[in-house]
Amino acid sequence: MEEICFLVQGSAEEPYRVTFRKSGNNLSAYCTCPAGENGQYCKHRINILCGIAHGIVSENKAKVKAVNLWLQGTDVEVALNAVIDAEKKYERAKLELSTAKKRLARAFRD
Repeated sequence: MEEICFLVQGSAEEPYRVTFRKSGNNLSAYCTCPAGENGQYCKHRINILCGIAHGIVSENKAKVKAVNLWLQGTDVEVALNAVIDAEKKYERAKLELSTAKKRLARAFRD
């Protein structure tokens, strides 16, 4: 099993510890932030998986690329892609709703 750990500065005074473990095609990710410790969506893990090193305060920022490569072909990649696609649809829906509300507001004034 391979493991890479990062220290990521979040909203707390102490940096969060973000750990990735790869064993075969299995990829696990853990974070000590409140969301991560409760098994919820955690932006610190997602950013690193997406190749974003922003916020990393440990000396191993270059290892973000390795973690990004570990992602390929895993069930985590499939789930992450589903989240990214859903976020894009959500943003399009928000824009569509805003446009529809503006049309309604103009219709009220006519």
